[in-house]
Amino acid sequence: MSADDPSPAGPTLDDGAYNAIVIDHFRNPRNAGTLMDANAIGEERNPVCGDHMRLMLRIEDGVIVRASFLTRGCGAAIATSSVATEMLTGRPVEAARGLTRQDFVAAVGGLPKSKVHCSVLAAGALKKALADYAG
Repeated sequence: MSADDPSPAGPTLDDGAYNAIVIDHFRNPRNAGTLMDANAIGEERNPVCGDHMRLMLRIEDGVIVRASFLTRGCGAAIATSSVATEMLTGRPVEAARGLTRQDFVAAVGGLPKSKVHCSVLAAGALKKALADYAG
């Protein structure tokens, strides 16, 4: 196997594939846990790798005032979930609707090519949570 080939298990936190932002958000996730007073909830699953994210939002007067997550998955999935909650908190709902998976990848300073799919969890869960809020 060449140095360019990912291992069958994919990149690890210790092999230099992840930057400091990803490692920090994985080791110290922000806003992890259940948001008891959430009024918007979205879940996204990746059937291929098995990763799962539940995004919970508290929206008041058109603004996301709190966000939390529960994610089962790899370091990249947890890191993008964590950074997504930071990006969403304080953001108007209409501005949040415009966020894409590329925005979440950029916010963590990039991901290895084999892990970009992890950002789809956050984008998909956000879309579903906002649809849940809309009714």
